[in-house]
Amino acid sequence: MLLADLRKRVYLANMELQQKGLVKFTWGNVSGIDRDKGLVVIKPSGVKYEELSPENMVITDLDGNIVEGELNPSSDLKTHLELYKSFLNIGGVVHTHSEEAVAWAQAGRDITSYGTTHADYFYGDIPCARSLTEDEVSNAYEKETGTVIIETFIERKIDPNYIPGIVVRNHGPFTWGKSPEEAVYHAVVLEEVAKMARKTEQINPEVKRVDQYLLEKHFMRKHGANAYYGQKK
Repeated sequence: MLLADLRKRVYLANMELQQKGLVKFTWGNVSGIDRDKGLVVIKPSGVKYEELSPENMVITDLDGNIVEGELNPSSDLKTHLELYKSFLNIGGVVHTHSEEAVAWAQAGRDITSYGTTHADYFYGDIPCARSLTEDEVSNAYEKETGTVIIETFIERKIDPNYIPGIVVRNHGPFTWGKSPEEAVYHAVVLEEVAKMARKTEQINPEVKRVDQYLLEKHFMRKHGANAYYGQKK
């Protein structure tokens, strides 16, 4: 069986979305990439979580051609592929319709950084991408969703390694990481900081975003060149 280890990891990452309460029914997907082989493993489309297994994960190339698998890949495959082709340091992608993140997407708002929990993982506000045009939706919806995400990072001069997630307006969140497991981790964190930001604004509608020096300290102590959080490996 091709890419047996990555199949298992992607399967477990998909199951973790359900375990962490980020998906209902079949509303989510995780993929992982083998950069050396140029192959992507992704959840099959519309399959219930209790019916998933490492064996029924689908393998495609970076053009979306099925290399191995009997089922159709996730309908969001082309979005994942656009991200893999543009964000060359990532190894996993997650999409969900988690409640708090979707609320910000439907409101058309960036998720503002109000404190250190957010700053530990996202080096600034989590952007909200624009709505897709009617032509984009009609002609190549999933591919153009990826294009709009990439466009947002280019136009705003955001490093996708420093802000590993986005909400797409009227749609929902996408996150990524160095691995499928890290992409799921970021999806969980994004959902939590979205909830914290909403509650913060409810408590104080006049609240201001976190001071840049505090954001800088918290992000860089975990992710910077001289990071010191955690144990030495």
